Amino acid sequence: MRVLVTGGAGFIGSHLVDALVARGDEVVVLDDLSTGKRENLATVADRVQLIVGSVTDRDAVAAATDGCAVVFHQAAIASVPRTIEAPVETNAVNFGGTLNVLEAARAAGSRRVIFAGSAAIYGDDAPLPVGEDAPLSPLSPYAVEKLCAEHYVRVWAPLFGLETVSLRYFNVFGPRQDPRSPYSGVVSIFVDSLLRGEAPTIYGDGEQTRDFVAVDDVVRANLAAAAVSAPVGLVCNIARGEATSLNRLFATLSSLLGGPAAPRHAEARAGDVRHSLADVTRARDALGFVARTPVEVGLARLVEWARGVRGRAGADPGSG
Repeated sequence: MRVLVTGGAGFIGSHLVDALVARGDEVVVLDDLSTGKRENLATVADRVQLIVGSVTDRDAVAAATDGCAVVFHQAAIASVPRTIEAPVETNAVNFGGTLNVLEAARAAGSRRVIFAGSAAIYGDDAPLPVGEDAPLSPLSPYAVEKLCAEHYVRVWAPLFGLETVSLRYFNVFGPRQDPRSPYSGVVSIFVDSLLRGEAPTIYGDGEQTRDFVAVDDVVRANLAAAAVSAPVGLVCNIARGEATSLNRLFATLSSLLGGPAAPRHAEARAGDVRHSLADVTRARDALGFVARTPVEVGLARLVEWARGVRGRAGADPGSG
């Protein structure tokens, strides 16, 4: 089967590409390489077609989608601070880019689009654990952009007969998440700081919670979404259904890495959600998906990978 992964050279996208190649699919990747990296595709570079282009470019999206039965739309600017700084620019990618993908898929006769949504759309008002039918109260331009894009994804199903699934990702972590990128998640930033022997910064008191889910599980959720029978605007939370405070996250990583005994604290950031915890019942019932990787196991795997990357960089005379 020929499939497209937008943002396929990025953190989540590249892991998804690996899995699709491994199962024998013909994979096209569309990525502008603004945050994605060619090296993320190094092990499958000779088996994928990489088109360097943005989802804001309708011609590039159309070329990439041609002949693809399924589109995994992972491309996004996944940064709350960045959307606050430049909402017009990020809206063009997160919202406008999604519309371009949907229209290209419709024109190409694609069967299904799987959209990488976000738990950020819930905000702070929904009761926890939050289910897919909870009230939505986005707190940032990023959350608004993801919510508006998800509405388009849902509407395109009954209007045009395009099978769609929106996966509302909670806090995804794992190898290949670049800690030096402004779009990095808290886990990769903590790991990078601790590897350098520095105390990471926690914004706020550290008692805010997140539902962390390993990237391998997110890949499995995407594959399940591609296989489920005839979805029409299906929306599912993708998470473990387990809350972890940032203080607990720091303690676990500090123990794994032998880092400082305490983090630094700074003022809480605008647009950040205080608590996040998913009801994962629908993903289990509709997709047959249950996250398998305990947070501690996923963190240990990430630390092992990060140490390997750091070791290789240190052994490279040209690494600076």
